[in-house]
Amino acid sequence: MFKKLLSSIGIGSATVDTKLAKAKYAQGETVEGVVEVRGGSVEQRIDEIYLALVTTYIREIDDKKVEEKAVLARYRVCDSITIQPNETKTIPFQFALPYDVPVTLGSSKSWLQTGLDIKMALDPQDRDYLTIEPHPLVAAFLEAAHQLGFRLRHVQCEQAPRYWQRRLPFVQEFEFRPTGGAFRGRLDELEAIFFVSEHGVETILEIDRKARGFAGLLAEALDMDETLVRFTYGPNDIESLPQLLANAIRQYS
Repeated sequence: MFKKLLSSIGIGSATVDTKLAKAKYAQGETVEGVVEVRGGSVEQRIDEIYLALVTTYIREIDDKKVEEKAVLARYRVCDSITIQPNETKTIPFQFALPYDVPVTLGSSKSWLQTGLDIKMALDPQDRDYLTIEPHPLVAAFLEAAHQLGFRLRHVQCEQAPRYWQRRLPFVQEFEFRPTGGAFRGRLDELEAIFFVSEHGVETILEIDRKARGFAGLLAEALDMDETLVRFTYGPNDIESLPQLLANAIRQYS
């Protein structure tokens, strides 16, 4: 009776450790690994083992910026099992990362949080950070921007306006500055957000034109110097992507 009571409040309870096949994954890639569960000092029944894919984003509340957590996906590793004292069980898993998991750049970070659902017990958890690399189509855009003389200056996940929200309440913004090439002196900056799918990428570009003369300065003061452009491309456009991007920017700058 005493051991069961200790178990119910989390003393001598099971522990969990998630081991991944590798540390780096691209958006949409399949993650593989195992969850190791080690029994404590008493027998325990585990109702569920789960993995939650978690990230953070910036939300503005009363003119203050605060960091919020967001669960991107939750995966069930297994249903109920019983773990004996000092027993170790290894449970394999695999799942596909969502295409909208943020890339690990700037302040953006994502991790897998593993939990055991044990009735009336503390919830043992394990956190494993992931390095998320850009989807190949996003990587192609970053390379195209680099070829055009843009330098990636800032990347951050921020709460999105309603008309930009898809599955998640935030978007990851990529901010570029023209440091060379044809657009140096013509643009102040270029911002991009990516909506990736299995067929291609829908990109929202914010083109911030450089102020020219009094009219330009007035437009800049009124935030009228920025243009939003919807830019889409797919796998067949990778080779010509620098030219396609340059054409889109020239059209609206």
